[in-house]
Amino acid sequence: MIDLAPEWLEALRESSAATVSTVLRKHGLHRVSLRGPRPLRQGQPRLVAAAATMRFIPAREDISTSESATGPKSARGILPHLPPGSVIVAAAHGITNAGVFGDIVAAHMRNMGFAGLVTDGPIRDLAGHLASDWPVWADGTVPPPSPEGLFLADYQVPVGIGGVSVFPGDVIIADDDGAVVVPRALVEAIAQESRDTERFEAWALAEVNAGAALGGLYPPNEQTMERYRREMAAR
Repeated sequence: MIDLAPEWLEALRESSAATVSTVLRKHGLHRVSLRGPRPLRQGQPRLVAAAATMRFIPAREDISTSESATGPKSARGILPHLPPGSVIVAAAHGITNAGVFGDIVAAHMRNMGFAGLVTDGPIRDLAGHLASDWPVWADGTVPPPSPEGLFLADYQVPVGIGGVSVFPGDVIIADDDGAVVVPRALVEAIAQESRDTERFEAWALAEVNAGAALGGLYPPNEQTMERYRREMAAR
């Protein structure tokens, strides 16, 4: 398993992808939200895990063979070489004519201890995926199997997925809003700041629901922050 401090992961689990995206923006990172991957079902548990990457390219008749589909260098064949506990990040590079993974391979990944799947390609066997509790973020569904359109070119390398660069070991946060990547070197700072932001925004939302105006509250001025800190200390 990729070594990440439990307190960092716990802080990120308290934080939505939207909040993490906002905090990353304050740090100058704007290209962090993956376009394409969407939750397979609403209400999936929030996914927070280090990325294990796969890079797919378009299949071609001379390279898309039974060996490439099921052999030791296939997507299923390289799974034992990926860190358990990580999230599979599969870059499909706009290939939409084949499902990246079906329900049986996904069930195998779940049994191997992977945290979930995030891909900018479609998946197949929707009914089987929906019957599982394994979280998946994908760009729709299609009937054809992966050898129809996809070839695994490499794994555990930097990939471009949904318009975003993801390196092995970066942290993925995915929920109903979508998926965001946190660079590995920034995980500690982003985790702590995101948790603080999440707690303040929950307080601010309660204030608004009670009838408070937004001016000086959100974004907060110094008086608001002082009152917020007093109330948090009192609790």
